[in-house]
Amino acid sequence: MLKNNLLRLGICVLVLLLGACASGPKTSHKPVDPMSVDVSGSVNRDFLEAVQLIQGERYPEAIELLQSVVDREQRLSAPYVNLGIAYYRSGDEKQAEEAFLEALRAAPLDPVASNELAVLYRRQGRFDEARTTYEEALQNNPENLPLIKNLGILCDLYLQDVNCALAQFQQYLKYAPDDSKVSIWVAGLKRRAN
Repeated sequence: MLKNNLLRLGICVLVLLLGACASGPKTSHKPVDPMSVDVSGSVNRDFLEAVQLIQGERYPEAIELLQSVVDREQRLSAPYVNLGIAYYRSGDEKQAEEAFLEALRAAPLDPVASNELAVLYRRQGRFDEARTTYEEALQNNPENLPLIKNLGILCDLYLQDVNCALAQFQQYLKYAPDDSKVSIWVAGLKRRAN
């Protein structure tokens, strides 16, 4: 479900961002304002087609098309994030990691790219790197619910850090008080903390 939400977010962001022709530098050391990036219609069309391929679980085709997109447009993170998702789902974690890192080079403050990279690190057992990635991303995106929740999951299930998990889930509930599953997690963590 998280991946589908991320794909939808990527589509929405890219549709809002893409317009006329690409110009300017390919990469930047400063975060690029995605609203100021003009991108060719063919890049937009190919990106949207690639997202549909991912949703249809046609990963090799999606990877090929997204590679073409990022060859033509390196200033936006969404194509790299989706490329990473396609690589991950096809079983190529090394390429997935590189795609997520490229997304962060294009947009260092992108919470979706940070979250995907940290989830990948967690799945690989690279817990310290996952925690660092979440914490750095949260410095710039303190209200991002996937980052908050996933750091809580990492702290609880993988790092056995009850205080960290409790703090994250309590923060999460400030923004999503009706999430009954997280409320149950908080109650369990409070019992464990005592």
